[in-house]
Amino acid sequence: MNIGDVAERSGVPPKTIRYYEDIGFIKPHRLANGYRDFEDKDLHKLVFIGRARSLGFSIEDCRTLLALYDNDARTSADVKQVAEQNLREIEAKISDLQAMHSTLSHLISECAGDQRPDCPILQGLSQTPDQKG
Repeated sequence: MNIGDVAERSGVPPKTIRYYEDIGFIKPHRLANGYRDFEDKDLHKLVFIGRARSLGFSIEDCRTLLALYDNDARTSADVKQVAEQNLREIEAKISDLQAMHSTLSHLISECAGDQRPDCPILQGLSQTPDQKG
C-alpha cells in the first residue's frame, strides 16, 4: 500500500503518518524508487495509534501501549495502569475547563454589552489570581 491508501484505510492523515515514521512508530519498507510500501502490520499499528490518540493518550502513552501490545508477557494490570493515568489527566482537564467555563460565564453575565466603555470582562481579565472575588 502507498501512503494515500494507508491514510484512507487507517483514517490517519499522510502528514501524521510521516511524523509517526519519523518518531519510530512505524517503519514501512522503501521501494527502489524511495516510495513507502506499507504492509498490513503498518496499517494495524496506525489504526491502533489513531484510536489511542482519539482517546487522549499521549505519544509516549502510545509508545508504551504499543510495547505492551507486542509483549506477550504483559499483564492487563500494566495496561490498566496506563489507561487509568490517562483518565486522571482527562478528568483534570475537564475540571480546568469547567472552571474556565464558570468564570467566563460569570464575566459575560456581568457585561451589559452596550455602548458604554466599562466592561467587566476586561476588568476581570486584568485581575491577578489573588484579586478574584
